[in-house]
Amino acid sequence: MVWEDAPYPMLAINAAGVIEEANGAARLLIPGAVPEWLSRAAPDGRAPATGYEPARGPIGERVFQAYPAPGDGDRVLWWLVDVTGHQQAIEALRAHDEWTTFLTEACDELLSSLNPGRCLEATARLAARRLADAALVVMPVAGRRHLIACCDPQGNVVRENVTIDPRTLPGLDEALRGFPPVPDRWVEPAEAPDWVLRDGIGEVGSVTVSALPGHGLPAGALVLLRRSGQPGFPEADEVFVRLFAAWAGAAISVARLYAEQAVITETLMAELLPPGTPRLDGVELAALYRPAGPGEHVGGDFYDVHPAAGTGRESLVVLGDVSGKGLEAAVLTGRIRNTLRALLPLADDHQRVLELLNGVLINDRDATRYVTLVLASFERHGTRVALRLTSAGHPPPLIMRNDGRVEEAGSSGTLIGVLEDVTSVTEQVVLEPGETCLLYSDGIIEARGGPLGDEFFGEERLAAQLRECAGMPPEALAERVQMLASQWVGEGEHDDMAVVAITAPRVTGAGPRP
Repeated sequence: MVWEDAPYPMLAINAAGVIEEANGAARLLIPGAVPEWLSRAAPDGRAPATGYEPARGPIGERVFQAYPAPGDGDRVLWWLVDVTGHQQAIEALRAHDEWTTFLTEACDELLSSLNPGRCLEATARLAARRLADAALVVMPVAGRRHLIACCDPQGNVVRENVTIDPRTLPGLDEALRGFPPVPDRWVEPAEAPDWVLRDGIGEVGSVTVSALPGHGLPAGALVLLRRSGQPGFPEADEVFVRLFAAWAGAAISVARLYAEQAVITETLMAELLPPGTPRLDGVELAALYRPAGPGEHVGGDFYDVHPAAGTGRESLVVLGDVSGKGLEAAVLTGRIRNTLRALLPLADDHQRVLELLNGVLINDRDATRYVTLVLASFERHGTRVALRLTSAGHPPPLIMRNDGRVEEAGSSGTLIGVLEDVTSVTEQVVLEPGETCLLYSDGIIEARGGPLGDEFFGEERLAAQLRECAGMPPEALAERVQMLASQWVGEGEHDDMAVVAITAPRVTGAGPRP
């Protein structure tokens, strides 16, 4: 046999699948029958030219590639090449691709929500899908309360807010503290409490506790449960497990931080939002506010309504416009509103209130921080409503009479927060039953639009429209004014818009509308 000393194992196999000849390397490799995978490759002894293809399979702990060649008679010659290293590389690449695909999908799913509870559920679901048979994600809430998301082998996720003692599961307390960093902890199932070993998971063979690192603080812990007989992770896969834990921890941490900031923002925003319109004795009142930006809730325009119980004899309405737009203007608005609230005991003296507020803003030493205001104090005398109106750099109020006349109040004054000394003129106005005093911000009259898109709505156009609204209820009037300005602007940009309508009731002795 000329190929006896060939460096590769070589076999001559007949049509019956029997080894007729083998060189020395083959005899050492295959002391017995032909491996099954090689027999399947040549079941009938056909010549390679008729369609034989190379075959691959294991022999012992190694993997070989078998290449066919025609022999004499019905025999086929097979020479074998050890491709164990190549096969391991392929499997490693396949595993790497699977992990990469999994981590990409996990990243997309984890980042799809900024809700902490949903992030916990996604983490548990992903971990049970790729890392274990079942998984729990544990996040501390307050005290001994913990938010737990558990995913069973069927992919069903349950989220609970429960009281547990982390010390009942070895390694969990340390993982939740997060510092110093702790390695994964393998736990015997017998050491796990009932809240970990849940019904529907089956017989658990091993439990692993891993920390979920967050941003500065631990985001929680991941508990993996494997059934009996399931092996641990190969060393090459451990880096991907740690990557998943890091990404999950970051996603949960970001979601939790966002939720906390949302609560803080909502709480602070509640102080900046325009107040509801309260019931006032002796008048009917309506107020509307529209911020400049479509996604904004607060801005530089504001109004406040203070019933008589807070200011003495008269009720007080304040409508103002601070410099700037958006959140920065809203912060200044909040400060001004709080200052005016503190000055309510002095509200009978409009000039004094304006002087004190001006002093507060002047002390800020920021020339860009100023406000225009209109103050309206009123009380009812029989069927009439007596008003005192004071403007400080603000458009004067408009008085709508029952006969359709629209009068401009004679109040005036300087901006608040610009000059050391402020001046103001207060005008007294009497409303007959059904008549209205309209307070508005310059966002109404300075709404830019119209046929050419660059013309102000203006005081004259507003007054002309109001002449057609005599006797209109204050709610409808406020909506009408804001609608007219919004239609004039169209799709263009506009400033904040605020409107307050104060109406003397038509029926003698009637209180405010329900």
